[in-house]
Amino acid sequence: MATIHHHHLPLLHIPTPPAFKPKILCKNSKNDAAFEEKKSGFVDYDKGIHHVSTQVSGIRKDQIPQRYRIRVQGDRFQKDWSVSQVVQKVLELDYKSDDVEGLLNRWVGRFARKNFPLLIKEITQKGSIEHSILVFRWMKNQRNYCARTDIYNMMIRLHARHNWTDQARGLFFEMQKWRCKPDVETCNALINAHGRSGQWRWAMNIMEDMLQQAIPPSRSTYNNLINACGSSGNWREALKVCKQMTENGVGPDLVTHNIILSAYKTAAQYAKALSYFELMKGTNIRPDTTTLNIMIYCLTKLGQYEKAIGIFKSMREKRAECHPDIVTFTSIIHLYSLNGQIENCRAVFSTMVAEGLKPNIVSYNALMGAYASHGMNKEALSVFNTIKNSGLRPDVVSYTSLLNSYGRSQQPKKAREIFEMMKRDKLKPNLVSYNAMIDAYGSTGLLAEAVEVLREMEQDGIYPNTVSVCTLLAACGRCSRRVNIDVVLQAAEMRHIKLNTIAYNSAIGSYMNVGEFEKATSMYRSMRKSKVTPDAVTFTVLISGCCKMSKYCEALEFFSKMMDLKIPMTKEAYSSVICAYSKQGKITEAESMFNKMKTAGCCPDVVTYTVMLHAYNAAEHWEKACALLQEMEEYNIQPDTIACSALMRALNKGGDPSKVLILAEFMREREIPLSETIFFEMVSACSLLRDWRTTIELIKLMEPSFSVVSIGLLNQLLHLLGKSGKIESMMKLFYKIIGSGAEINCKTYSILLKNLLAVGNWRKYIEVLEWMEEARVQPSNGMYCDILSFAQKSGASDSSIIQERVESLRRKSGNEVLTSKV
Repeated sequence: MATIHHHHLPLLHIPTPPAFKPKILCKNSKNDAAFEEKKSGFVDYDKGIHHVSTQVSGIRKDQIPQRYRIRVQGDRFQKDWSVSQVVQKVLELDYKSDDVEGLLNRWVGRFARKNFPLLIKEITQKGSIEHSILVFRWMKNQRNYCARTDIYNMMIRLHARHNWTDQARGLFFEMQKWRCKPDVETCNALINAHGRSGQWRWAMNIMEDMLQQAIPPSRSTYNNLINACGSSGNWREALKVCKQMTENGVGPDLVTHNIILSAYKTAAQYAKALSYFELMKGTNIRPDTTTLNIMIYCLTKLGQYEKAIGIFKSMREKRAECHPDIVTFTSIIHLYSLNGQIENCRAVFSTMVAEGLKPNIVSYNALMGAYASHGMNKEALSVFNTIKNSGLRPDVVSYTSLLNSYGRSQQPKKAREIFEMMKRDKLKPNLVSYNAMIDAYGSTGLLAEAVEVLREMEQDGIYPNTVSVCTLLAACGRCSRRVNIDVVLQAAEMRHIKLNTIAYNSAIGSYMNVGEFEKATSMYRSMRKSKVTPDAVTFTVLISGCCKMSKYCEALEFFSKMMDLKIPMTKEAYSSVICAYSKQGKITEAESMFNKMKTAGCCPDVVTYTVMLHAYNAAEHWEKACALLQEMEEYNIQPDTIACSALMRALNKGGDPSKVLILAEFMREREIPLSETIFFEMVSACSLLRDWRTTIELIKLMEPSFSVVSIGLLNQLLHLLGKSGKIESMMKLFYKIIGSGAEINCKTYSILLKNLLAVGNWRKYIEVLEWMEEARVQPSNGMYCDILSFAQKSGASDSSIIQERVESLRRKSGNEVLTSKV
């Protein structure tokens, strides 16, 4: 079949009607059907699966030149396959061992040159680069092959998809040797290839070569170049290209805007992405699902969870133009995970499934990660099994999340089993996997095992990073191993691991936990010397650590440095500074800092209020301490046990003990645990109010805790009952204390004796002395003197009996009673 070139045809200028679309006509119109794509589908309603495929016939045996038809007419090995059939048969072969060229040489369609672009198009769309290279190599060896730009474009695009940048560049030079002039699509594919591999400077050079060769760049060219810069984190260069694009008269479209937003996202410029999105709203270009997904991601990173959820809810409205996809739901699951709302994670996942979206491995991993972050290993294991049952293969992230769930739940042995299972399933643990394993051992105090994992990862060719060092340092701090902290830091230095801010914070915190103040401050000085910028966590650890070691002056010095560097305060830092001021008696400064905290928009939590309560108590500002309770109620902050005990102390000291009992009732309603300090303040309040009925109820409430409550508190209860004249109740309480197994001391007996003597019950008095002898508690001389003095002063008829029994007890105990003094 002769090929007709354009210069053989006369140029006819025929006006085309508006509704008519011109077609490119060939000499043989029968060939038009050969290049048409026909779609065929398969649906299995029982299994819920479907498959859609596109079939291309190509030029068949009856359409090839006659000389080739005669040649293959009687050859039974020559097959009249369609282009799609050839591609399918090629893909079924093993490209390493099977004879791909032999199969292609049996195809009759190889004699039609026009089949070659179709063949390359079909096989490159399948994505198998190895098979495509073999087919392309075979094609170039055919006699009727003619190099074409579109064929090279398709091959370059395929190499770009597989990040084979050097090979794509080689094809670019090869096509020019074959006298194929690169066009805009060639340059687009090559820019895309370099952009995928992060070689944005090469992409810029290609753009310059295009302009020098007078190849006009298209919108796709600019978009690919912007993406090349943005994906490498060079958002400034991406904006320059976008500006150049507008100046050259090629306006940005939705894809351009999405690429710019993605560039901001990659470079962690989340605030700039939000600003750009607001500017984008002013144009006529409406955002799509991809745009809103980027916005949800940026808002999540900025901690603006409510706004991100608002976008998600707007996407789910009935009249919404952009509906959520699998990426949207996965992002929201991650958001709720960061916010600690695990139930919402599960609810979003269930909603995604209910709306007909099939979860992918990333969605499953997001849900597993949410469970793992809270140590919910049973739920994480359930999701892991669901991945397997759904036909997906768990990846390294899946195994690492499951491993982490066991580590967070203090089960290092189970974590190790998952780690070994990952290896058995022919998945290589990555750096995150090893760090999770180190954390699993380190969080339970198994420092030796954690160090062994560090050695193991180095043997596997994975080098530890700052996260590995931070994890080990935190483990040393938990185990109180001050020597090991130095060893870990030396190991990091030997491996040339440069400590970042987080690593320095871990080292400083570990030294503070083991009481090494000098080494902690030395590490801070080293941090500044290395020009590593301290953050809020750095100073929070330093200030709180100083307060724990009662170094309040040093804590305030670090606070001053923090203010000089204009680093925003954290809640814990505010609490520590308030504590430091109050311990130094600077209540005015403490109060000023507390008010400054509220003015700065940093809402005080229960810990901060508790610190302030202690400050007011120390300064004896009882009224201000009581006023804090009302403020906590206004801000809906429920006080904990420590805060309630501080409030009760302030109420008792401030002369308002009745409110102590009201606060105790409030604690019971809110199920706030009652501690020994709470009981002490309640007993004090009952004593001040002389409320004996409440005292009896309090004893009943405390009775289950007699064995663990301090004997000092029990003695106070005995004294309160005895002082009120409730001798019978006092003795009953004493019997209960003995029955609980609590260890009583001489002070306990002294309280009993004093109150028995006050009501003149000398018989019980002597009986208690006998109990002391049996308990091997030596009565003091004063106890004997008191009863003898009572017998003499009372002038009772049975005073001689008292003296006789006392003398008998004295002789048994060997205690010399100075009767002359009596």
